[in-house]
Amino acid sequence: MSDNKDLLNYFNQSKYYSLKYKNYFPVYEKLFSKFRGKKITFVEIGVLSGGSLFMWKDYFGKDARIIGVELNPDAKKFEKEGFEIFIGNQSDENFWKNFFDKVGQVDIVLDDGGHTNFQQIVTCCSCVPSIKENGLMVVEDVFHSYGLSYGAKGFFNPSKYSFINFCKKSIDDINFRFPESKKFQFSLNRFIYSVEFFESIVAFKINKNLCSFKNEVIFSKGKNLEHKDYAHLHNQNIPGSNKFVLKIKKILKSFRGNLKYIVFKINEHISKKYFK
Repeated sequence: MSDNKDLLNYFNQSKYYSLKYKNYFPVYEKLFSKFRGKKITFVEIGVLSGGSLFMWKDYFGKDARIIGVELNPDAKKFEKEGFEIFIGNQSDENFWKNFFDKVGQVDIVLDDGGHTNFQQIVTCCSCVPSIKENGLMVVEDVFHSYGLSYGAKGFFNPSKYSFINFCKKSIDDINFRFPESKKFQFSLNRFIYSVEFFESIVAFKINKNLCSFKNEVIFSKGKNLEHKDYAHLHNQNIPGSNKFVLKIKKILKSFRGNLKYIVFKINEHISKKYFK
């Protein structure tokens, strides 16, 4: 690495055209700066005119292996510039199997490809198991999940099966590593240790070792003062406390109220105040 310019400088100086959103650059810096100057394998899905390939090459340095994935076979021309280019469909699980058989494990996958729900979900599920420890799966332009896009009615979003809802499910996946939690039929929680959300970017952080640790209660060896736990002794007028529930139950007896109604009223109070 000949200098220490920030990524935006390399973007502006790239010899070929590229399109990125301005707010992405601080996110890139936060996620990728620790990989600069290291011998890494970086995969970008979506090559087009090749501008971002040169940007990443300059940013990560001469020891980085930069690989582009693209549908258009014209992108093969960039192999003359020292890049590896694979032509294939990111929605095809077989493509990814063949890809990783040839390339091996990688450090970072950046998905700036087709942006449909199916493309983004299949790409994540196919790539995450082949990302190295402490590596990243980063997906751009997740605003498409909200229907903010061109194409067939915003890629048929909003949808229950949007990519962003897949990401929200991954939060459950991570939390359901906790002992005695429910298990999903499909989950990446053996690979994804944490997820970080930014404006229109989601970053999955890979650490299979930490994912495999069995969680359990541990106790310090200090003296236990046996203090009374006040965690659930709230003001009886504050919604959510046990005393509040008992108070409401007493009031509602004359109206033949039931527990479901009580819970509904408490949830209604919470949703109106905190989930507007």
